[in-house]
Amino acid sequence: MPQTLKKKISVLEKVAVLGGGSWATALVKILSENKAEVNWWMRNRNDVQHLKEYRHNPRYLSQVSFDLKYVLPSDDIKAVVAASDWVILAVPAAFVQLALADLPEDAFHGKVLISAIKGMIPKENILITDFMERKYHVPNSHQLIIAGPCHAEEVALEKQSYLTIGSHDMPTAERFCELLRNRYVKANPLDDLDGIEYCAVIKNVIALACGIARGLNYGDNFQAVLVSNAMFEIERFLDGIMPIHRDLSGSAYLGDLLVTAYSQFSRNRTFGNMIGRGYTVKSAQVEMNMVAEGYYAVQSIHQLNQKLQVDMPITKAVYHVLYERISPTMEFEILKDKLR
Repeated sequence: MPQTLKKKISVLEKVAVLGGGSWATALVKILSENKAEVNWWMRNRNDVQHLKEYRHNPRYLSQVSFDLKYVLPSDDIKAVVAASDWVILAVPAAFVQLALADLPEDAFHGKVLISAIKGMIPKENILITDFMERKYHVPNSHQLIIAGPCHAEEVALEKQSYLTIGSHDMPTAERFCELLRNRYVKANPLDDLDGIEYCAVIKNVIALACGIARGLNYGDNFQAVLVSNAMFEIERFLDGIMPIHRDLSGSAYLGDLLVTAYSQFSRNRTFGNMIGRGYTVKSAQVEMNMVAEGYYAVQSIHQLNQKLQVDMPITKAVYHVLYERISPTMEFEILKDKLR
C-alpha cells in the first residue's frame, strides 16, 4: 500500500510538488520555508520513508533539512494531487507520461498547474503545457511555467536567486510569485508562457554545445561567440514558431541561457563536456546518473525545425553529434565557420 498523506496543519496554500530530483527538492525548500503546505510526491517509497525519518532527500541536495510540519511526503500521486490547489511538475520531460499515468484525465480540474520542466515530450515534440492541455484538459489560463536563471544547488546554499513565472494570467502568476519570494529568492511574473518555455528548452541545447566545446578544449573566446550566436538562433526559432515582440535580453531568456551555459551546476553543460572529451552518450548518461534535458530536447527542436526551416547551426551541430554520431571534432570544425 502506498504511504498516504496525513494532514498536520491548516494553512492557506496547498502545493503539490511532483518529483524527487534536485529542482523539486529546491522548490520544496522554498515553499515550505514560506509556510505553504507542500504535498511532496516521490516515486520511490524508500525515499519517502527516509524523508519521513531523517527529514532530507537521500538522493539530491541531502544537506537540506525539512520541517515536516509543512512537508508531507508520499508515494501516492493521486492523494498528493487531490490534496493540493497548486500542482508543480518537476520530473524530467521524458518521464512525465509515466509519472502521471495513474491519474485520471480530470485530476487537475480546478487546480493551477506549474511546469518546472525545461524540456519537451519526446517523439510528440510538444511543450509540457501543450501536453497537459491535450491530455488532462488544463487550459493555458490555468498553467504557469517557472524559468530561471536559478540552479537548485544555489537555492540549497541560499544564494541570491531570481525566478520568472510565465503565464497568460498575470494575477495568478503574481499569486504564485508570492509563494516563492523570500530573502534569497525574487520572483516576477511575465506574460509569455510559450516563449519562455521554448527558450528554456533551447537553452539546454546550447548548454550542451558549450559543454562539447569545452570538452574539445575550445576556450572562453569561442564560448562567448557561441552564446551570442545562440541568442540569434533562439530569436529566429521563436519568431518562426510564434512571432510576437519579446525582449530576449531579460533574465528569463538571456539570463537563463547564461547560467546554463557557464555554471558548474549545469548538468547539460556537464553532459556536453563529457561528449566532447570522448564519452559515448550512454556512458555519459550512466556516469552522470541525472537527466540532461537537452539530450531529448535537441531531437524535438531539430524535428520541429524540419518544418520551420530556421537557420539553427548550433542546434544542428549538437543533433549531429548526439544522434548521428558525427565526431564532435569534425562537427565543431564545421560549426566554427558559421559563427560570427
